[in-house]
Amino acid sequence: MGLLEPQHIILIVLALLLFFGGKKIPELMRGLGKGVKEFKDAQNGESNSVTTTTNNTNTNSGDKPKV
Repeated sequence: MGLLEPQHIILIVLALLLFFGGKKIPELMRGLGKGVKEFKDAQNGESNSVTTTTNNTNTNSGDKPKV
């Protein structure tokens, strides 16, 4: 017996329709998708910022820094 059999999935979908209604579910899924995307972007951004380093030393101490 699996955890999510087809009967269980149908029951979950029907319960969601009952609680939230047909118009609210797309909004909920859109918000969930945005949250997952932001989480993945934050994970990728955090790992990139750790691996990259910047060199802030000035080779010409008398010159103005280039902008």
